[in-house]
Amino acid sequence: MIRINNILDKLADGSPGTDVDVVERAYVYSAQVHAGQTRLSGEPYLMHPLEVANILADMRLDPISVASGLLHDVLEDTRARPEDVEGLFGADVLRIVSGVTKLSLMPTSSSQERQAENIRKMFLAMADDIRVILIKLADRLHNMRTLRFHSPEKRKAIAQETLDIYAPLAARLGIYWIKNELEENSFKYLNPEEYARIELLVAKSKAEREQYIDSVRTTIRAKLKEVDLKAEVLGRSKNFFSIYSKMKAQGLTFEQIYDLIAFRIILDTVPQCYEALGLIHSMWKPIDYKFKDYIGRPKPNMYQSLHTTVIGPVGERIEIQIRTWEMDRVAKSGIAAHWSYKEGRRIDENISKKFAWIQDMVENQETFRDPGEFLENVRLDLFPDEVYVFTPKGDIRSLPKGSTPVDFAYLIHTEIGHKCVGAKVNGQMVSLPYVLQTGDIVEVVTSKNHMPSKDWLKFVKTIKARAKIRQWVKTQEKERSISLGREMLDKAFRKERLNFVTVSKTDKMDEVVASLGVKSLEDLIANVGYGKVTPLQVLRPFTAKPVSPDSRESLLEKLMSRVRKKRTRAGVLVKGLEDILIKFGKCCQPVPGDPIIGYITQGYGVTVHRASCVNALRSSPERQIDVEWNAESAESYPAKIQVVSYDRMGLLADLVGSISKLGANILNASSDTKENKTVESQFTIGVADTEQLEKILAAVRKVKQVQYAKRIG
Repeated sequence: MIRINNILDKLADGSPGTDVDVVERAYVYSAQVHAGQTRLSGEPYLMHPLEVANILADMRLDPISVASGLLHDVLEDTRARPEDVEGLFGADVLRIVSGVTKLSLMPTSSSQERQAENIRKMFLAMADDIRVILIKLADRLHNMRTLRFHSPEKRKAIAQETLDIYAPLAARLGIYWIKNELEENSFKYLNPEEYARIELLVAKSKAEREQYIDSVRTTIRAKLKEVDLKAEVLGRSKNFFSIYSKMKAQGLTFEQIYDLIAFRIILDTVPQCYEALGLIHSMWKPIDYKFKDYIGRPKPNMYQSLHTTVIGPVGERIEIQIRTWEMDRVAKSGIAAHWSYKEGRRIDENISKKFAWIQDMVENQETFRDPGEFLENVRLDLFPDEVYVFTPKGDIRSLPKGSTPVDFAYLIHTEIGHKCVGAKVNGQMVSLPYVLQTGDIVEVVTSKNHMPSKDWLKFVKTIKARAKIRQWVKTQEKERSISLGREMLDKAFRKERLNFVTVSKTDKMDEVVASLGVKSLEDLIANVGYGKVTPLQVLRPFTAKPVSPDSRESLLEKLMSRVRKKRTRAGVLVKGLEDILIKFGKCCQPVPGDPIIGYITQGYGVTVHRASCVNALRSSPERQIDVEWNAESAESYPAKIQVVSYDRMGLLADLVGSISKLGANILNASSDTKENKTVESQFTIGVADTEQLEKILAAVRKVKQVQYAKRIG
C-alpha cells in the first residue's frame, strides 16, 4: 500500500532540498474532500490519487506535478471549487487539474461525442502545459491496473480507448514503459483468449529462452571487454502484445517468430556506441534493412539509440539496441526526463520545439467537428511511423510513412498545397501519388491558377493535407449546391404560382427553416442542392390547406388506417425520411451493433457505412445524414472474417462446423495455403448483429491450430 511518506521520500531522493510542502498540503486536502468515497474495488478512493502521485514521483516529476496528481479528481468527483484549489495551491495547479478534468457534465448527444470532446480538451490543455498529459497517462495507467472491477462491456470500451489513444500518445511522448504496460493490459481485456494462448506458449519456452539470453549476454560482454569497453548488457523477451501484433501483421505462427528476444547495450559515450556496433557486426551477420540509426537522426520524441538485428548463435535473429546512459534515461522517461529539476532549472528550454507536433495536432483537429471523424484522425495522428525527407535547401522534414508530394506541399504551406501540380524527387519528376522515402529531396512544382482535386483525398496521408483539401472541396460543393438548390426551389414554387424569392423573406419561411433543423435559409437551399431535403418538403407548408373540424375524424381514421397497413420496416431507419433506398457500403459491411453513419448518394438513396470506415470519412460531411439500426428488423447481414491457421487434416471442416453451430449462414468461402504451411481462409457469413459475430470469432479461435481470427472490411 502506497503512503504519502513514500512519495515524499522519492521526491527528496530525486532532488535533495526540493520544497515538498505543496505535496503534503495537497494530500491533506485530497483526503478531506474524498472522505467517505470508495472505488469499485471497495478500497478508499484516496488510494487512487495516491497511486497516481506515486507514478509521477517514479517519473521524477516536480512537486507541482505530483500535487496535481493528488488533486486530479477533486473538481470532477467532489464539491471542491476551482477558486478553492487556486487559493490553496496556486494558478499552476488549478490549470493542470482543470486540464485533466473530464467534461462529464457537458450535454452531448452520444458517448462518442463526449469522448471526442474530452480528448479534444485534453489536447488543448496539453499544448498549454505538457504536465496535463503526463498526469492523464499516470491516471489511465492506474485505472488499467484496476480494470478488473468494471463490467465486461466497460472493460472493453476503456481498453479499446487506451489502445487507440493513450498507448500511442505515451509512445509519441517517448514514455515507452507506460506505452508497453497500457498495451499489455488492453490486450488482456480486448482479446483474453489470444493473451492466454501467447502467455502459455511463452511460458513453455521460458527456461530455454533464459538460458539463451544468459549465453548471448556473456558473449557480448566478453567481446566488449577485449577492447576495454565498459557497458551494461541487458536481455529481455518481447511483451505479449508485441508478439501478437507481429503474428497478426505478417500472418505468422508463434513458432515462426524468431526475434522474440531483444538485447540492450548501455555505454558512456556516443563514439563507444558506434564502436560497439562495429564489434557486434563483426561477431554476427547483420540484416541490412533492419538497421536504424536513431542517434544520428533522433525520433521526434527525442528517442536516440542504434538498432540492429543480427543472425545470432544457432541461427536465431536477435535485436540489439545500443545507447548511452543519458539516452537510456530519455528512452525510459521520454518528455518526463525534461521536466525534472536539474541544477535549479525547471525544464529543457527547447522542449516546445521538440514537441511542436502537439501544437500541430491541436491545429489540425480544429477543423473536424464530427466526433467520429475527429477520433479517427486523432488515431492517425498518433501513429506517425515517420519518413524523413529534405527540402531543396537541405532542411529536414518529418512525414508519416506513406506520405506523398501533396502531403509535403501542405506541410510547407497551405497555399503551396492548393497550387501543387507536380513534384521533383531527387531531380526527377514524379506523379502526385508517389510515396516518399526517407532521404528523398523534394521540390514542389506549383501553378498560380491551380486548385486542389477531390481525388487527392484518395492518397494523402497527413491530417493537415486532408483537412485543407476537404475544406476547399466543401466550399466549392456548397457554392454549387446553393446554385442548384435555388434553381430547384424556384421551379417547384413556380408550379404552385408562388415566387420563391418573395416567400423566402416571410416569417413562415423562418418557421420552415427551424422545423427542418438547419441554421439559415442558405443552409436550407444548400441541403436541397445536396439532396438532403426535397423541394416538396420546403413547399408543403405554403400549400397545405387548413383542416376543417368536420374532416378531422375522417383524416384521423385515414392516418390510423395507414399505420395499420404499414409495411415491415427496413433494417436501417433514416431520420426524417420514409421509403428511401438503403444500401450498405461494401468496403466495411456494417452489421447491427456497429456505430453507423449515412451518406446521401444522388440518384442512389442513402449508403450506410460503419462510423470508423475510412471511405466514409473521406466523403463530404454535407452529405451526411443521421441513421440508426431498426431494433424491430430480423434481417441477417453479411460480414467478412479472416482466419489464419496452421495447416492440418480436417481444418476447413472444423472451421465451417464452428461457424454453422452458432446459426450463421456461410455465403462465401475461400482458402489459400502459403509456403510457410499456414492457411489463410476468408468467410463471408450472414449474422444478426455484432454480438453473434463476436461469439463466432471466439469459437473459431478455439479451433485447433488457429493462430488468430478477425473481422475484416
